[in-house]
Amino acid sequence: MKVGDAIAEIMRREGIEVLTGYPVNHMIEHCAAIDIRPVMVRQERIGLHMADAISRVTSARKLGAFCMQHGPGAENAYGGVAQCFGESVPVLVLPMGYPRRIAHVPPNYNSTVQMKGIAKSTEAIMSAAEVPNIMRRAFARLRNGRGGPVIVEIPTDMFQEEMPENWSYTPVLAVRSAPDPADVKRAAEMLVNAKRPVIYAGTGIHWAQAWPQLRELAELLAAPVTTSLGGKSSFPEDHPLALGSGGLAMPHPVRKFLDDADVIFGVGCSFTETNFGIKMPAQTKDGGPRYIHATLDPDHLDKDIRCDIGLLGDAQLVLQALIDEVSGHIKTPRPHAPVQAAIEALRAPWLAKWAEKRDSNDAPLNPYRVLRDLWRTVDPDQTIITHDAGSPRDQLSPFWISRTPLSYLGWGKTTQLGYGLGLAMGAKLAAPDKLCINVWGDAAIGFTGMDFETAVRERIPILSILLNNFSMAIELKIMALSTEKFRTTDISGNYADMAKAFGGYGERVTTPDQIVPAIQRGIAQTKNGTPALLEFITSKETQVSRF
Repeated sequence: MKVGDAIAEIMRREGIEVLTGYPVNHMIEHCAAIDIRPVMVRQERIGLHMADAISRVTSARKLGAFCMQHGPGAENAYGGVAQCFGESVPVLVLPMGYPRRIAHVPPNYNSTVQMKGIAKSTEAIMSAAEVPNIMRRAFARLRNGRGGPVIVEIPTDMFQEEMPENWSYTPVLAVRSAPDPADVKRAAEMLVNAKRPVIYAGTGIHWAQAWPQLRELAELLAAPVTTSLGGKSSFPEDHPLALGSGGLAMPHPVRKFLDDADVIFGVGCSFTETNFGIKMPAQTKDGGPRYIHATLDPDHLDKDIRCDIGLLGDAQLVLQALIDEVSGHIKTPRPHAPVQAAIEALRAPWLAKWAEKRDSNDAPLNPYRVLRDLWRTVDPDQTIITHDAGSPRDQLSPFWISRTPLSYLGWGKTTQLGYGLGLAMGAKLAAPDKLCINVWGDAAIGFTGMDFETAVRERIPILSILLNNFSMAIELKIMALSTEKFRTTDISGNYADMAKAFGGYGERVTTPDQIVPAIQRGIAQTKNGTPALLEFITSKETQVSRF
C-alpha cells in the first residue's frame, strides 16, 4: 500500500466523508478510490470554509478535511487556515509539500513552518513508517481540547513510498475533562447568592453539545442568557430568559443586563477582547461584576478578563456539575416572570425604535426589511443560516431569532470577507435536509463569488441572499473625501445574472412586494437541487444596533 492510500484509509476510519480541495494534491485520487467524496473549489479559502462548516454542524463528529497543492495553493490557503484558528474550529489540513530534498530551501513555501502560528499543530510526513503515528497525533489533537486546524504536510515524493506490510491504525480516543469540585462548589455558591447574574455562552456549548444543560442551569437560577456570535443558537432566543446574541451589534437587553450584572458566568467562551464581539464590563477598585470563567483551554483563563473563579473542562461536564451543586441550594427553579418582564421592558422599545427600518416599504429596499421577511418566510428551525463580515453580520445577528442548536453559524473574532458562502455550502453537505443560507453584501461577493459555480457544479443547493447597495457602505463615513473625489467606495455588478451564467437560479429584487415571493421561489429552487442567488437592491444603510 502506498502512503497516499494509507492516509486515505486512516481518514475513512476516523469518519471523514468529504475532502474539499484544489488540485493538484494526490490525496484527491486516493480518497476518491475509497469513496471519500472530493469537492473541488475555485479557490482554496472556500474549501477551508466548507471543511470548517462540516466540523461545526456535526460538532466535530465528522471532521472537515481540506487539501491543496504545494507552493501557491498552500500560500493561498493561509487565510482560510487562519479563520479556522481564530474561530477554534478543528479541521484536518493536508497540504502537499515540496520534495523532501528542497522542502526547506527558500523561497519554497513550507506549510509546517509558515502555518505554525495559525494551527494547533503542524507536522510533515518524512517517513512512510511514521504515517500511522503522525496521523494518530493529528486526529488526537483534532478530537481533544480546544479546536483548531491541524496541518499534516505531505511532500510530493512521499506519495509513492510503500507502507510497511504490517502497518496498523486504530481510531483515536476522544476524552473530556471536568473541573475541580472545590471550584464548582465556590462557583455554585457565587451564582446562587448573586442578585443579578448573567450567563454568557460561547461556541464551546456547541462543541460539547451542552444545550440541555445550559437551559437547565439558566432555568434553575432564573438567570438571563446571552451568547457570543459563535455561541448563537446554543440557547433558544424565544425563551423567556433569552437576552439575544451580541457582537459589534446587539439587542439592547444584552448591553443593559451585562452592565448591571453583579456576576457574569462565561461558559464555553474565551472572553477574547475583539472589536467584533461583546465588550465585557470592566472590574475596577470601586466595583464591577465578578467573573466565573468556564473554558476548555487554560490559556484563556485571565487572558483578557480577570476571573474570580476558573472552571477548566468540557462545557457539558462543567454545567452538569454546577446543576448538581446548585440543586442542593435551590430545590425548585426560581420564578422567571420578574426577569422576563425586565427583559421585555427593554426589548419592546428597542424593537419599536427599529420598526421603521424593519417595516420599511422603501425602494431601494431597506436591508432590515429584507432580513425581517426572510425570517418570517423560512422555517427557522429547519434552517442553518450564516452571515458575512460587516453590514450583513450586524444587520442579521441582533434580529434573527435562533431557536434550535446549530441553526446559526456565527463568527467574528476574525472577519474575512466571503466566509459565509463556504460555510453555507459546507453546512449543506453536512446537513442536506436543512435549508442552508448565507447572507452577504456586494463587497463580500467580490472575494468568493466565483465559488457559487462550485455550488452549482457540485450539486450543493444553498440559498444565497445578496444585499446589493452598489457601495462599500460601512466605509462611507471614513472614506468620505476619497468617495466624493474618486468614488472609492462604489461597486457595480449584476450578480443575479452571474448566478444564471453559472447554471444556478438568479433573481434581482427591487420592490418590497416581491421580497417574500422571491424568497419562496428561491427555496423552491433549492428543493429541486439548484443553488439560488437572490439579489436584493438595497439602500446604503449604515446604522446598526450598538449600545
